[in-house]
Amino acid sequence: MTGQTGNLLIIDDEENMRHMLSAMLSRQGYIVSTASDGKAGLDKLSENHFDFILCDIKMPGMDGITFLERIQNTDHAATIIMMSAFGSIDLALKAMKLGAYDYISKPFKNDEVLLTLKKAQERERLLLENRQLKQQIEQLSGTKSYGRMIGASRAMQTVFQLAEKVAAYDTTILITGESGTGKELMARAVHSSSHRRKGPFVAINCGGIPENLLESELFGYVKGAFTGADQDRKGLFTEAAGGTLFLDEIGELSVFMQVKLLRVLQEREIHPVGSTRVHKMDARIIAATARDLEREVAAGTFRKDLFYRLNVVHLPMPPLRDRSEDIPSLCTLFIKKFNQRMGLAVQGISNRVTQIFMNRRWPGNVRELEHVIEHAMIMGTGEETILPEHLPEKYHAQSVQTDGIGGDLSETSSIKVGRQIMEKQLITRALKSTGGNKRQASERLEISYPSLLDKIKKYQIKTPGVD
Repeated sequence: MTGQTGNLLIIDDEENMRHMLSAMLSRQGYIVSTASDGKAGLDKLSENHFDFILCDIKMPGMDGITFLERIQNTDHAATIIMMSAFGSIDLALKAMKLGAYDYISKPFKNDEVLLTLKKAQERERLLLENRQLKQQIEQLSGTKSYGRMIGASRAMQTVFQLAEKVAAYDTTILITGESGTGKELMARAVHSSSHRRKGPFVAINCGGIPENLLESELFGYVKGAFTGADQDRKGLFTEAAGGTLFLDEIGELSVFMQVKLLRVLQEREIHPVGSTRVHKMDARIIAATARDLEREVAAGTFRKDLFYRLNVVHLPMPPLRDRSEDIPSLCTLFIKKFNQRMGLAVQGISNRVTQIFMNRRWPGNVRELEHVIEHAMIMGTGEETILPEHLPEKYHAQSVQTDGIGGDLSETSSIKVGRQIMEKQLITRALKSTGGNKRQASERLEISYPSLLDKIKKYQIKTPGVD
């Protein structure tokens, strides 16, 4: 903005009102211009840039509503506050729909005008922060997607590329990863990319159904197979014919069910409960687990032969802490989702919230981030930017680790300095996640090894595990 507080245009047909507002706001540091009606205001707007406009509604000649309508197709960036002694809710709503930020009823107290302008000025500051943050993010990475997942990080791009390659075949896939990393989303994305995409996608949580019911759910049963089986019923293997069957939490299967599943994978046949007949199975199998199945095999709780049948292609979903550069893009995705669902108009997150998010370990991964965004948007209803006070209580006291270099994105408007801050944080995080292995860190950061060494020296970063 120009001047100490900003350029401001007052449009009012009453000379005394123009004089009073001009004198008061000039003392507050605004550079003030005046116009006697909407047409004169348009002329002023075509000649100068204004940060704020105070505009009366009832005026001879061109009134305030007509003024708002006429500037719809211009490229002005001013925040407009309407004024009227003939106030009504309908009039205020009409002004808002035409782009006005706020509405003040005459007569008003001086403090009321100043408070409204202060709120408008804070809004402009937050919008500027968001624009700067988006520019910084765009410089560091581009957003890439696969199915309903997004991720420009090296970790996610590696998984996306492998998933795209295997999707064309009916190969059995094992997806592993912590809770909340998006295992089912990945399974759905593979299905949608495959030749089976027009067929059904059927999902079942193997750990959420008792063993005696799980068998009949998967394989189906015939009438009279057990008490209550008063008719034949297809199982999920049959329901998924021509499509994909997603077996979530496969590590929860009992040894008995592991044997049954192994036979299906080997023979491609299913045997409904109580039937003497077998049926061909025509469904692609994708399994997922948060458990370490290799450790389970070593412990004797999971069959080795079944593990190898499932693990033809392994898709490991990285935890959010190992792909923190994707957090801003994920926030944008979730904000858009909840804006549509709740009828809100949130524009983004503040720099301070970005720093809190970038430094959190995220034990609940992407699901936790999504829930936090939803909570914050509800708590901050009416605000255009998510602020720290909108976050759940446990996030309020979370310290923001800036690792030096001047420290905090919220304290700078310089893209150059902001990029250095983010570079240092990303390098530090990559070194920690690789146990100080600089070559692995350079690959994860997608920069050359010599370039990484230069930046470690430049930012004076201490390598974990190295004295």
